[in-house]
Order: sequence, then structure tokens, then C-alpha cells
Amino acid sequence: MGHHHDHGTGHASSKLRLTVSAGLTLALVIAEVVAGLQGHSLALLTDAAHNLTDVLALGLSGYAFRAAEQPAHAGKTYGYHRVGILVALFNSSTLVVIAAGIFQEAYHRFLQLVPVMADVLVGMGGVAFLVNVLTAWLVSHGHRHDLNLRSAYLHLLGDVFSTLGAVAAGIGIWLTGLHWLDPAASVLIGLLILWNAWIILRETLDILLESTPRDIDMSAMVRDLMALEGVRGVHDLHVWSISQSLRMLSAHIVTDDITLHDGAAIQHRINDCLVDRYNIAHTTLQLECEGCEPDLLYCDITHARHGHAH
Repeated sequence: MGHHHDHGTGHASSKLRLTVSAGLTLALVIAEVVAGLQGHSLALLTDAAHNLTDVLALGLSGYAFRAAEQPAHAGKTYGYHRVGILVALFNSSTLVVIAAGIFQEAYHRFLQLVPVMADVLVGMGGVAFLVNVLTAWLVSHGHRHDLNLRSAYLHLLGDVFSTLGAVAAGIGIWLTGLHWLDPAASVLIGLLILWNAWIILRETLDILLESTPRDIDMSAMVRDLMALEGVRGVHDLHVWSISQSLRMLSAHIVTDDITLHDGAAIQHRINDCLVDRYNIAHTTLQLECEGCEPDLLYCDITHARHGHAH
């Protein structure tokens, strides 16, 4: 069996940025609730509700970082990397619930319009926009490679556009006197929130179902492996993710009838190929000499045969 380990550590900077962002966002929630009640603005109250879930999302993301740093043990042999995925799933699910509440409240506002103080909406919306841009920037570092961090970032990025919509609604009401622009802005905010939720839900479900990462072409991978010196065949191939940045691979590799030393050299070439071309740093390889009966390229684990352990 060949194993290659390269687990990332050191999330102190990300945790600090999450903490600062959570504090700023909580202060913004309080200010928006006061301004929304004073100005009778659904858009501001909607944004405050969304920001409140951001505080929860940021707190859970920080917890996930701390949990991921815990070492693996006999009960959790992969450690706690999946905690971040569960947090991302929870964060995206809360976005769906928030959007549903926004649509319901906007519907009632359309039926019975409430006069909105446009100056309060524009002023508070402008302050909220600046705060949301700052917090989104703080959390944006590293979000492309960590789904947990990206779920928090999308929460905040949604707020950037939400507050921008609230400001636009306030300006529209001030210029035209059309108070239905306030609930209309809330509907647009809700649609944006749903879109962000779908992006995260799709990726978290892929990881929890142990799907092949979307950017990996399995046919190309097999061709690359077959081109390596000493590799005669590949079967029982599996590629999955523990988290967005931690990918795993297991495979049976068919070789000639060679020595253990030569087999180790083949494993080394395979590991280098997988790290360089596919960002897969943890592999489990089983070498088999030619003449062993090959199974399917992607084996069905519910019909394992001939004593293979999958």
C-alpha cells in the first residue's frame, strides 16, 4: 500500500478575520434594526435578518477551523475536516429559509404598502454597504480553496448586493414616491440569496456523496497514469474529497512481476503525477502483478469479489 500525506494546518489568520467580521456584522445588525423600524423599511429589516445569520455563519466557520486542527485518532481516522463541510451545508440551508421568509414578508408588503422614509433607507443602507464590503474582503482570503470559508464569504457577498439594492430602492422612492420599490428590492435580495445557497449546497452535497471533484477528468487521469513507466493497468479507481482542499484517491495498479523496490518507484511516480496535475496529495495504491484478474475501472463496492477489500 502506498500513502502520501500533506494535510494543511494553520488557520489562525482566517479565524482572526472571521472574528473581526462577526463583530462588525453584529454591530451592523443592531443599527439596521433600529433604522429599519424608524424608517418603516422592509429592505433594511430584511438585510438585518440576513446579517444576523451571517454572524452565526461566521461563528460556525470559525468553530469548523478549530475543529479541523484537531488530530486524527482511532475514532476519527480522517480527523475533523468534514466539520467544515457540515457547517457549509448548514449555512447554505439557512440561506434558503431566510429567502422564504423574505418572499413571504414582501408579499404582504405588496398587498399593503407602508410609507418608507427614503433618507433613512439610503443613509443606513450606505453605511451597511461599506461595512459589508469590508467584512466580505476580510473573509475573501482563501475562500476559493475552502468550502467552509466560501459559505461564509457568500453570505457576506450577498449582503453587499443586498445593501446596494436597499440603497437603490431608497433613491428610487425619493425620486418617484413609489413605495413598492422597497419590497421589490427585498424580492431581488431573496433571489440573490437563493442563488448563493444553491452554489454551496451543490458543492457540499457532492463532497458528502463522495463524488469525483468537478474539475477532474477521470479519462484523462487514467491516460496519464497509463503513460507512466511500469504501469500496465488501472482498476478499482476512486477519487473523492474529505473537504474542498483535501482530495483522496485509491486504486489498484497492475505492474509486471517486479521487486518491492521497483514497486515503490512506480508509486512515487504516480504520487508525483497526481499531486502536480490533479492536486491529490493523499493516495492509497495497491500494486498487482500482471495476470491478476482485473475488476472494473470503477468497481461496485456492493459486489466486491475475490476477497478484495474496498
